[in-house]
Amino acid sequence: MELVLSRIRDCIWGVGLAAMLICTGAVYTVKLKGIQFRMFSILKKSDSKPSVSTIRTVCMSLGAAMGTGNIAGTASAIAVGGAGAVFWMWVSAFFGMALVYAENKLSAIYSDNRLKGPAAYLSRGLGSPLLAGIFTFSSILAAVGMGGMSQANTFYRSLSEYRTISPVIIFTFIFLTVLFITSGSAKRIGTAAQYMLPLASAAYGAVCITVILLHFSAVPDTLRKIVSEALGIRQFAGGFAGSALAVGIRRGVFSNEAGLGSSPLLHSSGDNKTDFAAWSMFEVFFDTMVCCTLTALTVLTASHDTTVDSAIATLIGDRSECFLAIINGLFALCTIIGWYYCGEKSFLHITHGRSRYIFCFAFSLLCAVGAVINAETVWIISDIFNALMAVPNLIGLLFLMNKVRNV
Repeated sequence: MELVLSRIRDCIWGVGLAAMLICTGAVYTVKLKGIQFRMFSILKKSDSKPSVSTIRTVCMSLGAAMGTGNIAGTASAIAVGGAGAVFWMWVSAFFGMALVYAENKLSAIYSDNRLKGPAAYLSRGLGSPLLAGIFTFSSILAAVGMGGMSQANTFYRSLSEYRTISPVIIFTFIFLTVLFITSGSAKRIGTAAQYMLPLASAAYGAVCITVILLHFSAVPDTLRKIVSEALGIRQFAGGFAGSALAVGIRRGVFSNEAGLGSSPLLHSSGDNKTDFAAWSMFEVFFDTMVCCTLTALTVLTASHDTTVDSAIATLIGDRSECFLAIINGLFALCTIIGWYYCGEKSFLHITHGRSRYIFCFAFSLLCAVGAVINAETVWIISDIFNALMAVPNLIGLLFLMNKVRNV
């Protein structure tokens, strides 16, 4: 089964979809006149004093993106695609900033209390209920796969490296924790992310920066290696750049979610006065350009086996496993509850607002199951569901381009 799923994943996530993401982002970058370079000025102009509701919504959205993909996903990209994969993660994030801006602008135009996010602009703007239905169904699967099962699995694997714990205990803990948070309102989910995300980000960032400074002499060579392995002639001749490109884009999307359509779903919980299109660009920037880059430099400068654990061990020794277990747990929970909100929105649309608690229970249960099954299978399933979300969303972005105005 895993071999079949892997072939499906490789077929969907070939260079074609990666190129579609980059090209759509590049077209929007040109249309919006390099809006990425004006991100901070737009933020300052649009929302100089963000409300508590805005902060909660941004933390929930950023938390959904900043999961274990920033740690395990980045290290996995390097292990599979080499250092060059990091370059394509940067490319994905740069063009992804234009994509999420467009997604949120289109969502603001076509959403109402009944229908929000990509489903709204695919159905009403593009006039395609079929694509809207495909996106909605795929977003539920992605919420369970990428947002729930893969995050819980990475947390369990990280915890297992630190201490042997019964899978039954982990299963019960994840199930009850996720169920408690998600059974509340969007306010409870946003509040949980508001407290957990800054704590995890600050602690992880401080440790990574310290490790990089301790190995700073290796940084110039590492940066050259990232670029040369992404664009080098020998890598192209051997087909390695294609692997680095596909893996880098795939892991970049897994990390920052640009182009998937999850961002406008998450931001739909915020107040209508806030320009979440501007905030969404910052979320992609912070997620990939800052956090994933810190992980990549930490691994490439200090690790002997392309793992975050061995790199951080050069600073804190045997305590690195305990530290990563805690950080992975916080990041994983932030992502799980953020993606739950995406899945819930889509599920309630399909069921016409009914059966919320059934989805809540099923989501929590599947997250707990994902923690204790084969890790590679979970990652493969997550990649497939990501692609199924991205394709209809990118089609909508391309055909509704004239509706997105520059600022």
